[in-house]
Amino acid sequence: MGGPASGDPAAVRRTAAQAWIRGYPMLANYGTLHVQAIDDADPRYVGGFGVFRHFARPFTPADTDVVTPNNDTPYSWAWLDLRAEPWVLEVPATERYHVLPVHDLDTAYAGFVGTRATGSGGGRHLIAGPGHRADPPDGFDTVVRTDTNLAGIVPRTYLAGPADVPELRRVQAGYRLKPLSEHLGTPRPVAAEPAWPVWRGEEVLGTLEFFTFLDFLLGFFPVLPADAELRERLAELGVGTGDFEPAALSAEVRRAMLAGIADGREQLAAAAPGAATGSALFGTREQLGTRYLDRACGALTGLYGLPAEEAWYGGWESEAGGRLPAVLRFDPGRLPPARYFWSATMYRFPERQLAPNDIDRFSIGDRTPGLVYAPDGSLTVYLQHERPTDPAESANWLPAPAGPYQVVVRAYGPEPELLNGSWRLPMPTPR
Repeated sequence: MGGPASGDPAAVRRTAAQAWIRGYPMLANYGTLHVQAIDDADPRYVGGFGVFRHFARPFTPADTDVVTPNNDTPYSWAWLDLRAEPWVLEVPATERYHVLPVHDLDTAYAGFVGTRATGSGGGRHLIAGPGHRADPPDGFDTVVRTDTNLAGIVPRTYLAGPADVPELRRVQAGYRLKPLSEHLGTPRPVAAEPAWPVWRGEEVLGTLEFFTFLDFLLGFFPVLPADAELRERLAELGVGTGDFEPAALSAEVRRAMLAGIADGREQLAAAAPGAATGSALFGTREQLGTRYLDRACGALTGLYGLPAEEAWYGGWESEAGGRLPAVLRFDPGRLPPARYFWSATMYRFPERQLAPNDIDRFSIGDRTPGLVYAPDGSLTVYLQHERPTDPAESANWLPAPAGPYQVVVRAYGPEPELLNGSWRLPMPTPR
């Protein structure tokens, strides 16, 4: 197990810290993949690989698959094992806003299908892993090429309200997946079934078991040029070789790796509050480059968040937003500029999950029925735990938890003034 990384505790510590930041999104993603595609005893199981599970309703506080879930566009879920062959994705024609983002194992986006990226006319798309770079057969509108052999799709589809559910279901039913071999009518190739490690939750993140999981996941992740040097140092420790064994390392190296894990966790904890809702935390590999700490912040604070060109995110936590009750006022003509729609969603903090309340309102926005605008066109939203007694204030009430909270404002299809910073989200003010 020679080499500089395994011989110098300080170098091992640095390598472990860098690898923890680089690997955190992979493990966060694997936690969701495992309960949805591997563990058929889990109620969140979607049916394995290559199938969609659709939710024809917005998320509620009982839905905890991801942190800071949006309450605007019901989710669908699907996972793909791309080792043996590419997969075919078909979507229906619809004027309804929808996006089907395809993400790599480390949550980097490989491509997008939907209203913004490919239009409303429907189509057939090919999703191909790193082992399948040949020219695609005819008949595909786009080809999404992933960098990893495991990929996920987390579609979002617009829902206007309860009466709109049947039409939502119709659109979701039009999202279809099939292996390329089935599409072509050829024999289906088969890849060996991996020995999927059982995900035991966040307890693994602070132990050397983190690197056991990372070692397994890197087997689905060919070395990228930007990662080559780190991957080489990790390989000296046995990570990424497929047979990482902590017991084979000296006690000194194990201590150094644990210290590096602690360093990485401290870096993420320090960076996350200042980046809690930034759209810059999400995007393609080209967009984020080697900003691995930003990607880790995104996985921690908003796993599977969309990049800014698809959806802009802003907001605050209660420490920054002040005490409750509070008001959020949008001046005349200064509502969030969005081509499709906008919303503000309330979460419990630090859990970053939807906050239960008596009226089951978890978000408020331009689609909320009965909002009361001032004569000048301004809009005031009331952030508080207790229901306001004034009817107009109650109509504009975004219920908050009794304790710490987080608000995320989303603009779907953000206009240029949002992306260039000329429009700024107002801060709440105490009542």
